[in-house]
Amino acid sequence: MTVPDGLAGERVDAAIARMFGLSRTRAAELILSGHVSVDGEPPAKSDRVEPGSMLDVAIPAAVDPFAVVPETVEGIKIIHDDDAIVVIDKPVGVAVHPSPGWTGPTVVGHLVAAGFRISTSGAAERQGIVQRLDVGTSGVMVIAKSERAYSVLKNAFRQRTVDKTYHALVQGHPDPLSGTVDAPIARHPKHDYKFTVRADGKASITHYETLEAHRFATLLEVHLETGRTHQIRVHMAALKHPCVGDITYGADPTLSERVGLTRQWLHAVRLGFEHPESGEQVEYESEYPDDLQHALDTLRDAV
Repeated sequence: MTVPDGLAGERVDAAIARMFGLSRTRAAELILSGHVSVDGEPPAKSDRVEPGSMLDVAIPAAVDPFAVVPETVEGIKIIHDDDAIVVIDKPVGVAVHPSPGWTGPTVVGHLVAAGFRISTSGAAERQGIVQRLDVGTSGVMVIAKSERAYSVLKNAFRQRTVDKTYHALVQGHPDPLSGTVDAPIARHPKHDYKFTVRADGKASITHYETLEAHRFATLLEVHLETGRTHQIRVHMAALKHPCVGDITYGADPTLSERVGLTRQWLHAVRLGFEHPESGEQVEYESEYPDDLQHALDTLRDAV
């Protein structure tokens, strides 16, 4: 479009905002991302426009961050499947459902691509999802296929009747060897991608016991009474024993490199609950993936 006389001397971002009905912030984003030119040249957002200049603006189509993209994901294993539920072994690097800022593979996208029917209960991007695992956490999880299963399982997780068992390899040696961490968790005040123990947080309870003690680290079995985001990672870091490899929560990068880890050593090994249709108590397990097994073996062999 040609810059009209009425916008003479305006900043480029202000001119774009007025001419195209955009916010100044959106206009500035378009300039910074290279979608704007003035007389064929890329401007700075603070440059001024002159009447008669040719303003070229490309406005990319908006992408829905919650849209489910069907995509088969290598490494997702089906542990159990029936009319009510599907139980999977989630690999590292896979999110459970779409979210803003995440462009990688998702469990929901894989199940849709593989032809699984999932419950329609819940928000569109996480239909059938009754629990979540972090992108960097692997292991067993259950997804609801029927509406009844979603309702029953969601309530079971809410009532804390689901047995969630994790194994975590943490730095050092917790004292006592077995114990309970009862400390509220809230979003970190300075880093919105992290969580921390804070008095105004949500009630969070983690039980742990030692399975193996090695020179540099301890293998713990962890049972969650609550299910807060990053709960085990935050509680272990609060004890000054972060999960090995968990750089975000203070793990030693030298030790992480030594054992070949690029993510936290944390794995959901067992999940037990009352089957939503039969009422039978069921339990499903997941073995350690190769990267976690290698790291543990390395520490076992350390002298």
